[in-house]
Amino acid sequence: AVMFDGGRVDINALQPADQSPIDMVRTACYVADTEKAIDMARRSKDLGYQTTINIMAPSAAIRTDLIEALDEVSKADEVDYLYLVDSYGAYYSEHVTDYLGLYKEHCPNKELGFHAHNNQQLAFANTQQAIIDGVNLLDATINGIGRGAGNCNLELLLNFLKNPKFDVAPLYKTIQEQFVPLREKIEWGFNDIYGIGGYLNHHPRAAMKCRADKEIMDKCYDFLVECTSDV
Repeated sequence: AVMFDGGRVDINALQPADQSPIDMVRTACYVADTEKAIDMARRSKDLGYQTTINIMAPSAAIRTDLIEALDEVSKADEVDYLYLVDSYGAYYSEHVTDYLGLYKEHCPNKELGFHAHNNQQLAFANTQQAIIDGVNLLDATINGIGRGAGNCNLELLLNFLKNPKFDVAPLYKTIQEQFVPLREKIEWGFNDIYGIGGYLNHHPRAAMKCRADKEIMDKCYDFLVECTSDV
């Protein structure tokens, strides 16, 4: 699968599915750009791909606007799957259940997925909650690698599922041999700066900017004061 940013990708560059190693095109969008994302899903479907819509930052959207977007997705036959996304790592388990209930109510004809971010170290727990709430499409990455605070750890999720067809040993071998050295070059995963951003339901750009500056990267109190000074 690949993920496109709705309305910001040249869909004409996408080859037909029978000429590509890709079988699914996931289109991410904010609530205001749902129609653009549906159009991209339509054009991807015409090329033979499975399609998803990933509505970003629903926690920052006006609820009535989100409902309108969900209703539009529900009517779009070319959209196979709909993802709930915790873009800011702001959710607790009750938020997962609440939003999934809303998605089920307004898109009963779509299979749902869940994509967590780990700003508050809840990506794994919230993914478990999504499973409890009936979600079958679950996003996870090796060692939780991802932008900023990262995502749900794939190795933890597979351990939790306890399915004998999953052999987690190769994952841990990969982590040991590839991801441990990689952490010396790039940063991902929880720290208090990202935790504050998640708690405040803020876009991660400010936290990422802070972490990129060695002079202030660990000044979590100063970051909190800055983020709440206008509240």
